Amino acid sequence: MIDILINLLLISAVALFIYKRLAPAKGIRTISTAELITELKNKDKQFLDVRTPNEFKGNHIKGFKNIPLHDLQKKANGLSKDKEVIVICQSGMRSSNATKVLKKMGFENITNVKGGMGAWR
Repeated sequence: MIDILINLLLISAVALFIYKRLAPAKGIRTISTAELITELKNKDKQFLDVRTPNEFKGNHIKGFKNIPLHDLQKKANGLSKDKEVIVICQSGMRSSNATKVLKKMGFENITNVKGGMGAWR
């Protein structure tokens, strides 16, 4: 009986860990690449691509600034906390992590592009 309880606790802990890693942070908006087309017209927003410089050079959306995820904490001071930040990567995973980093740094108006550049047409 104790073995079953320990196993259930371990499974629950692993499930919670995975959920916390994959779930979007509270207050983060998510949009599709189709919705991004409309957003790109808004000059009051900041557009951030968190892929590597080589990925960015290979293909990027005009108007996006490249700050790789691993440099984000050091270089986010180039972004305004007063404007919405729309974040993209290749698939949506790094940008999701980037939104969490920005949230911890005090940014409040953050949007993640679901599917990333892989979904961009």
